Amino acid sequence: MFQSDIQVRVRYAETDQMGYVYYGNYATYYEVGRVEALRSIGFSYSQMEAEGIMMPVLENHSRFIQPGRYDELLTIRTSIKEMPGIRIRFHYEVYNEEGQLIHTGETLLTFLKTDSHRPCRPPKYLLDLLNPYFRHAEQQSK
Repeated sequence: MFQSDIQVRVRYAETDQMGYVYYGNYATYYEVGRVEALRSIGFSYSQMEAEGIMMPVLENHSRFIQPGRYDELLTIRTSIKEMPGIRIRFHYEVYNEEGQLIHTGETLLTFLKTDSHRPCRPPKYLLDLLNPYFRHAEQQSK
């Protein structure tokens, strides 16, 4: 399993009238977590897109446990629990400054060729970067 943490400070513009993170902003936090998690292992979204592959979101699920609040430093934990194929599923946990789990989410994305919008395999270099995180689990299950 691959896992990465990134921190985000809740800005005033991301909150509603109650001072809580507006529910639609969690999708933005997912994107930040996803992009930075992959960047942390040396993968670049922009390089992949320049090579003609894009990753649109197919599904987005959220579970709100407690509100995030203005000016809190949130930790977004992003996980990939299985090696991607034509699709890749990301799992998210959002923690407040006290370390309490306040939100969980999941997105399912697919790899598409930019020119044809047809499904394709993930870039080989992405699989190469992720493989060490899953090799150990495969060896344990044997």
